[in-house]
Amino acid sequence: MSLTPAARRFADALAHGFPDPAAGPLDAVSLRRASSAGPVRGLPEIARVSEVSAPGPPGAPSVPVRIYDPDPHGADGHRPLVVFLHGGGWVLCNLDTHDGLCRELAARTGAAVVSVDYRRAPEHRFPSALLDAYAVTGWAAGRARELRCDPSRLIVAGDSSGGNLAAATALMARDAGGPAIAGQLLFYPVLDHRLETASATAYATGYFHTTAHMRWYWQQYLGPEGNGADPYASPVRAADLSGLPPALLVLPECDPLRDEGRAYAERLRESGVQAEARVERGMFHGFLGAAGILPEADAALGAAARWLLDI
Repeated sequence: MSLTPAARRFADALAHGFPDPAAGPLDAVSLRRASSAGPVRGLPEIARVSEVSAPGPPGAPSVPVRIYDPDPHGADGHRPLVVFLHGGGWVLCNLDTHDGLCRELAARTGAAVVSVDYRRAPEHRFPSALLDAYAVTGWAAGRARELRCDPSRLIVAGDSSGGNLAAATALMARDAGGPAIAGQLLFYPVLDHRLETASATAYATGYFHTTAHMRWYWQQYLGPEGNGADPYASPVRAADLSGLPPALLVLPECDPLRDEGRAYAERLRESGVQAEARVERGMFHGFLGAAGILPEADAALGAAARWLLDI
């Protein structure tokens, strides 16, 4: 299994200049610099994009969020509301790095998208990011009518470590008795700290996102005392996945995390939860950032939009 020629060029371009764990110790500052977002052209126009603050968890600061509303006046109140958690290994990225993906989701579905600027590791370790995600999800649920969205169509979504936070938020909401979440949309999510699957070995290097990078991210997120087996850290390891919302997982074929995504979808189905794992052939971790360049990225986003609108 290998990348398509176009995906190979794109993945290699992303990897160029990105710090390699094999070359020496990594630090969050250098990685954040390497992953910072520059101006992007050709993104979908959204009618209203607003920056607000949502209440954080008890005793914590408020959480900056960015709301993408493609139809602030004409919406009929029946559209979905998406809470989006960005990826970046809980260490990198921010609202700007994932601006394009949020715009794509809003433009393709008409949904309002709430992008969450949660606290990042290593300054704020597990469960800080998750508690922020859960707090904003509850806040968004309470504002659904104000945003002309259907409160019964609340979706949690995210890519990579953001997919981890989305899945863990759904788990926390089930355990806490709310808010009611209608679906979880997970793009190449992080779900198991062990990194012992076949894909974690087969695609450990050479596909932009490496298994060594992922181990380092886990170290930053959990810290020396953290417990990766905690189901809110590794959702696939939860003893009981029943009662969770339906899920769509978009999994690149050439991704160290592919098989843990497959395992999560299988466990959800075994628990009576509707779950689909869509494996994108010849793609790599992070390929949705190439929407408009890779046709596979556009096809995957189209499938995600159709799934979301069916919720």
